[in-house]
Amino acid sequence: MSLTSWRVALRIARRDALRAKGRSALVIAMIALPVLGVTGADVVFRSAQLEPEQKIVRIMGEADAMVSAYGRGMTVVQPPNPGEGANADMPREGQKPTPEQQKSLDTEPGALLPTLLPAGTRLTPMDGGVSANVTTKEGLLRTRLTEADLTDPVWNGHTVLTGGRLPTAATEVAATRGFLELSGLKVGDTTTVRGPDRPFTITAEVEYPGDLGFSQLVLRPGAAPVQEKKADDRFGGGKWLVRMPAGAALTWPQVLELNKYGFSATSKAVLLDPPPRSAVPYYQQQTGPQLIDKTALAVLATVVGMALLEIVLLAGPAFAVGARRSRRQLGLLAAGGGDRKHVRAVVLGGGAVLGLSGAVAGLVLAVLLVAATRPWLEDLAGRRFGSFDLAPLDLLGIAAIGLVTGLLAAVVPAVQASRQDVVEALTGRGSVKPPSKRLAVLGLLMVGGGAALALLGSQLTDRVLAVLGGSVLAELGMVACTPMLVGLFGRLGRWLPLSPRLALRDAVRHRGRTAPAVAAVMAAVAGSVAVGIYTASSEAQQRQNYTAYLQPGAVLLHTGYGENRDPASYALQQGAVEGVVPDLGPRGEVYQAEYKGTRYQRGSGRVELMLPKDLRCPANDPAAEGLPVEERDRFYQDERCKRSTGQYSSPVGQGLLLGDATALANLTGVRDPAAGKALAEGKVLVFDPAYLKDGKVALALVEPEQGTTDPMTGMARSADGTLTRPQVQSRELAVDAVRFAPALQNAGAFASRETAARLGLTAAQVATVWLPAKAPSTAVEQKATAALSRLGSEGGVTVERGFRPEPDLVPLALTGFAGLVALGAAGIATGLAAADSQRDLATLAAVGATGGIRRRLSGFQCGVIAAIGAVLGAVCGVVPSVALRKIEAMPQFPGEEAREAVIVFPWATLGLTLVVLPVVAVLLAMLFTRSRLGLLRRSA
Repeated sequence: MSLTSWRVALRIARRDALRAKGRSALVIAMIALPVLGVTGADVVFRSAQLEPEQKIVRIMGEADAMVSAYGRGMTVVQPPNPGEGANADMPREGQKPTPEQQKSLDTEPGALLPTLLPAGTRLTPMDGGVSANVTTKEGLLRTRLTEADLTDPVWNGHTVLTGGRLPTAATEVAATRGFLELSGLKVGDTTTVRGPDRPFTITAEVEYPGDLGFSQLVLRPGAAPVQEKKADDRFGGGKWLVRMPAGAALTWPQVLELNKYGFSATSKAVLLDPPPRSAVPYYQQQTGPQLIDKTALAVLATVVGMALLEIVLLAGPAFAVGARRSRRQLGLLAAGGGDRKHVRAVVLGGGAVLGLSGAVAGLVLAVLLVAATRPWLEDLAGRRFGSFDLAPLDLLGIAAIGLVTGLLAAVVPAVQASRQDVVEALTGRGSVKPPSKRLAVLGLLMVGGGAALALLGSQLTDRVLAVLGGSVLAELGMVACTPMLVGLFGRLGRWLPLSPRLALRDAVRHRGRTAPAVAAVMAAVAGSVAVGIYTASSEAQQRQNYTAYLQPGAVLLHTGYGENRDPASYALQQGAVEGVVPDLGPRGEVYQAEYKGTRYQRGSGRVELMLPKDLRCPANDPAAEGLPVEERDRFYQDERCKRSTGQYSSPVGQGLLLGDATALANLTGVRDPAAGKALAEGKVLVFDPAYLKDGKVALALVEPEQGTTDPMTGMARSADGTLTRPQVQSRELAVDAVRFAPALQNAGAFASRETAARLGLTAAQVATVWLPAKAPSTAVEQKATAALSRLGSEGGVTVERGFRPEPDLVPLALTGFAGLVALGAAGIATGLAAADSQRDLATLAAVGATGGIRRRLSGFQCGVIAAIGAVLGAVCGVVPSVALRKIEAMPQFPGEEAREAVIVFPWATLGLTLVVLPVVAVLLAMLFTRSRLGLLRRSA
């Protein structure tokens, strides 16, 4: 066709679009909605990406660099931006520290850093802060306190003032918006830091642009009233903002030099002018293959691909309606000398006009919507945009997708319109043609091949293409089978009453208009069913994998670890919980056996529960610790290392737990009187038969590490500085034991405190477990946590409520959306059927049919389309959902074993779709159908 012919076709298409405003608006909306979503996501993504200058300001304000102490005695290997990842090396067994590592070990990081930077460099500490309880509008809140002079320009951009004025006195404080929202306070209010009970006036509201929800109070330097015990800095933690002398910058060679002393550095000069990859040791270490989450990629590609297919199928009936209503005009075009390609061009021109209009509308609305909701989007993401960024190439590509979608939706109606008989088009008559058997056979082959490709695609290398291609092929095959399937459904008419029988007969006679409408309903229902099956299956998998650490309804109060244990405070916490939570039942106090010191502290021994020697994994033998990694990996191929024998998950501690019969029952569910008798007799209770051999259980008493050890590696240092692994001394005890079957595998062994004392062990309380008849409500749990907070406890109570799925409205929303789309598609087809059936309705009226019969006929015409589409859509929706579940069960990494693919069908949702949807379609069509008929012109 010439350019002039296309111009005429587009002009006719534009005129038809303006004449049928309702239909045009429907198609534009169908195309604009996905374009709006994709464009909005693209604008948000681009706007959230920070330019190097913006990233620098958020990281270090107006400083020239930010330096962090990664770890004493380490050598850091970092990229230009260490926030993207960094590695650290330390001396291994048999090696001597390098001179830089030795200096790092011997010198405090805060004293070492100035010696490594040029003279005149100014360092501003970035205080990590301490936790403290502070008063709020309703009570107490645990938050972070940090110190910084925010009036110093170095903080500009890193910390942004959003209200009030910056603190200038020691009794003033700046609060982040996250703290103000949690506490209910505002600028001008007073908050008191508990401990010394020192009040502070909130003079400023500030925010961190990269973390809007962070809760913190910023005090003047030296004003923090609480001082936590200084953390062991062998693992780093110090951080400084660096301002270089005038005209100087922290270069990449200087960053590499700092790395040798255990510092990572983010330099403004390096980020603005990064070194070549060949000069970055970090990139040279990244030689392994980049792991890609193929499962997530398959899910994303399938969702996007199926969504585009649904848009094409949904918009198709609207173009079919337009072509049907314009058939006289198209017939005149053919009678005036136009051939089939000109007729096709007019219908395709409608697709181009409406596709481009929908794309432009979606683009404009998306940009305006993102601009209007930017503050809300930033709050939702928890960080500020860098700028409002529109990528022209991205937007053009999205618009092109919208245009192509409109053209694809118009292809089938265009071909059908070009094949219509000219005389029939001019007279308004139609002919009934049987469905193509070849098309039906091809459709069946596509359904079978697509389903096989999608379901077996988990075995292929390219899982994404297999699942997406197979799902699309199966759905297109079902579309090709639709005319034949409609005919098969028509055989049910002999058993139906008059109105549904006439509706089914009409659908079969006019497959040309029925099939696109059924395909549209099928597409909408298929998406809803696929998401419903996938979501229900994922939830069932999570439920199956859920491991309960306590009995249902049990309440746990932990003591804390190591030096955080405070027996006096813990007794008050127990009383607070029992005072708030009603009907807790008897208190079960659980202890842990300890040996020569307190567990979780360096320099103390420990008690370990041991399997019999013939069941122990050789890779865990102390003799294997000094072997090369490759040789130790061979041990893991031993069957004893692959079995889960002796594994358990405890919420209170490992090794040997201690307590009385109440603690045993509350924790493990063992209530056998024989168990209490065994405890009284000094026996150890084991819960896995693998630990029991000849009536004995093995307990290993591991001695504390002896001699001076390196603070970073935990290894001993010889006179020449070589590091050697200290020999772990231990001895085993064989103790009389008996096995009981617990309700949960949450403990390895249990004994009385008297038994532990007899074995030379000490008992340290680790938790209290109550087992009320009914689990406390969430409100009561929150009250208990508040009561503990008032006592200075950072934790709270734990209530075992079993598996609790996250509330997910997506399946319900998609079911509703599928229903609306299906009703819309069925309504369009019903309107087209009503237009085509005017003579049939007039004949019915002539022979005495009432208006109720005509309304029921229209209603069942709509219901037939909705019912057939819902059944076919339910079948099509199974393929992608099951295929994606099978892919998720496949190994993601080399050596990983395949998991069981849990597949669950949400019958309630399916029933709602298959039964309620057609019923609602019938009722709505009957409600909006007029009983009276207009006068008709009889054609010769």
